[in-house]
Amino acid sequence: MPLMGSVRLRVGATVVVVAAAAVGGWMLLPSDDDQGPAIKIGTTDASSSLDPAYAYDAGSWALYSNVFQSLLTLKTGSVTPTPDAAKSCGFVGGTLTKYQCELRSDLTFANGKQITPADVKFSFDRILRNDNEVGPRSLLTTLKSVSVDGQKITFNLSSGDSTFPFKIASGAGSIVDSTKYSATAERKGSVVDGSGPYTMAEYKNGKIGRLRPNPAYKGAVAKTGRPIDVLYYESSKDLQTAWESKEIDLTYRQLPPEMLAQLKPGEANVRISEQDATETRNMVFNVRQASKFHDVNVRRAVAYLVDRPKLAQDVFHNTVEPLYDAIPKGVIGHSTPFFDVASKPNVKKAKAALEEAGVKTPVSFTLGYYLKDSAKAEAELLKKQLEADDLFSVKLVEKKEWTAFQADYKAAKFDAFNVGWVADFPDPDNYSQPLVGKNNSNASAYENPKIERLITKTQAASDRGSTVDDFKAMQKEVANDVPLVPLWQTKDYILSNGKVGGSEYLSDGTGLWRLWELNWL
Repeated sequence: MPLMGSVRLRVGATVVVVAAAAVGGWMLLPSDDDQGPAIKIGTTDASSSLDPAYAYDAGSWALYSNVFQSLLTLKTGSVTPTPDAAKSCGFVGGTLTKYQCELRSDLTFANGKQITPADVKFSFDRILRNDNEVGPRSLLTTLKSVSVDGQKITFNLSSGDSTFPFKIASGAGSIVDSTKYSATAERKGSVVDGSGPYTMAEYKNGKIGRLRPNPAYKGAVAKTGRPIDVLYYESSKDLQTAWESKEIDLTYRQLPPEMLAQLKPGEANVRISEQDATETRNMVFNVRQASKFHDVNVRRAVAYLVDRPKLAQDVFHNTVEPLYDAIPKGVIGHSTPFFDVASKPNVKKAKAALEEAGVKTPVSFTLGYYLKDSAKAEAELLKKQLEADDLFSVKLVEKKEWTAFQADYKAAKFDAFNVGWVADFPDPDNYSQPLVGKNNSNASAYENPKIERLITKTQAASDRGSTVDDFKAMQKEVANDVPLVPLWQTKDYILSNGKVGGSEYLSDGTGLWRLWELNWL
């Protein structure tokens, strides 16, 4: 988000911190006559599941922010959670371990059923029942239990967590109909029962999602959205072809880097939105006993050899920026600890680290990646860099399906793997606990007591600006212990034709899609 570098967030510990502007709220009442034809969006980010308890990926969460409703949401241009399904929310007491929301009493799902506090509790409970490797469970590590009293929902936390309002404003907070979803199993298929600004009129996995304005919606969104068709493409080249053939009105993630590098502002009938985003890419190590990367010195050797500027230039045509910290540039707490350790590839340091590890060279290991867009070229260049001085022998393992790739890295079938990360909410905690904390979303089996103490300390700080030094200390330890190697960060590039307005508000790097901001000019 453009203003992230100057964010200073404060969460009150003893008072209700957010409240609805008006009890009545807003109700969308679109007319079939004035909606116009559907705006067509092209993307390569397919959804892995329409069930919010079982998916934790950018494609799925982009849909959730439109077809489901959470107690809180982030309005366009804001970094403060505001009520959506809730009438009000806030911490109770001074320890940041109890968060309470009062649900609005006038809400219904799109199917007509009234939304109750029991539905909210049900939605969180089914996530808590899952293993850490399933869905967004790893995001809710501080949540112990949820209780209900009348219209009030209380979230009981295991430790102080000032970021918790952001977490329930994300896809993890999606409220589902307890009569339509199983408490213990994923809901398969293409049917969605939510209460967001849109309904899912039709869905064909990996092909198309037809979203239509929900006339029953009441919440934070104040204006009627247009009908939206989301078209999914296998590759960035396919997305480029669809754009150039005018098959779509707008593109969002991911056009080919070589095309992005040649974009020229001011081109006729093309609107280009280049937005600061917080998407990062990491090489993650499996640190289990049987892995080659159980030894920290072997991990350090890899970090010493990676040439990030070469990746950015040769693979991505400088449309990405080299990253030397798990927290990206533009987010509070960012520093450059990996650069400080090795500002450029250092073969001498790598050899010394492997000698310290007492391993025979070249060290053979598997590097997994999801075969999409530039991932293969990226993996091949990393292999070349690591093998250049005969210190490593890298076997590349490509997976053509995202779900298969995700299942394999969670099952520890790779020694290392490359994977991207899109922020769930605008706070450095989202680049800490989910990536390098205990039971992290990468399922890397990594755990570091020093990092755990700093995660707990920073989560408990209501003044987010006061956490900068602790986050820097945490990232210095990450660079020392190397559970992952940050590779690059990138911006969001959104192209729209001259007929569509509002594309600059579609996304702000938080993983939310604000489809209701799009309109015909």
